[in-house]
Amino acid sequence: MEDLKKLDGLFKNYRGEKGELIPLLQGVQSTFGYLPPQAMQRVAKFLRLSESTIYGVATFYAQFKFNPVGKHTIKVCRGTACHVRGVSRILDRVERELSIKSGQTTPDMEYSLETIACFGSCALAPVMVIDETVYGKMTPDKVTQILKDSEQQ
Repeated sequence: MEDLKKLDGLFKNYRGEKGELIPLLQGVQSTFGYLPPQAMQRVAKFLRLSESTIYGVATFYAQFKFNPVGKHTIKVCRGTACHVRGVSRILDRVERELSIKSGQTTPDMEYSLETIACFGSCALAPVMVIDETVYGKMTPDKVTQILKDSEQQ
């Protein structure tokens, strides 16, 4: 994989100590958008740790992704305030509009969908976030319009 050469530049910032695992994984994910298996093997070799140790740490943290993600990430809050205010209808609409479920990416690699425990924006419930933009007081119709508008940009 030609892209794996990018790891050489990343590794230059580290000494190969096991305490560097999480920042190194964050760097790999920043470089590739997720943690490719070949990169995980190279990290294990660089840190002189077993691949199972690397995967054990990476799977513990929700921040790490093991599959390529879309150009845009849609996060839907599933916190209590959002739940009470009907976020399930919001999630259903996003899933229907994009033909994917939470944890999946559209075939064109445009969108990835995930749910989050809580954004801490309860006054705006129900909340949906696309990339860094927060959309509050969502309705199913707002979902359709926001996705339609984002396709035109």
